[in-house]
Amino acid sequence: MKVAVSSTGKDLNSNVSNVFGRCQYFVIAEIEKKKIVKVEVIENTGSAQMGGAGISTAQAIAEKDVKAVITGNVGPRASDVLRQFKIEVYSGSGTIKEVLQKFIENKLEKIQ
Repeated sequence: MKVAVSSTGKDLNSNVSNVFGRCQYFVIAEIEKKKIVKVEVIENTGSAQMGGAGISTAQAIAEKDVKAVITGNVGPRASDVLRQFKIEVYSGSGTIKEVLQKFIENKLEKIQ
């Protein structure tokens, strides 16, 4: 399963971004058998848009075959797009590594 985390930086020690649509990066972790087996970092190109950043960001995440998103906050329009693609959204804060471990342990609050 692929999980995308909105991030302030490019590695697992970076913090979870408080925003989804305008975060700088996404750390995409592939989780198998309760372990992180692969990590990919992508720049959020949608963050520079004047309007609709959340919508284009959600579409870009869906194209990466992500099944869940962890972020500080997600706007209503981005939330709608993620719901259309059946991507679950969880609230998280702290480092990417910490929230991924909490996700694996089923200890994060689901937003949608």
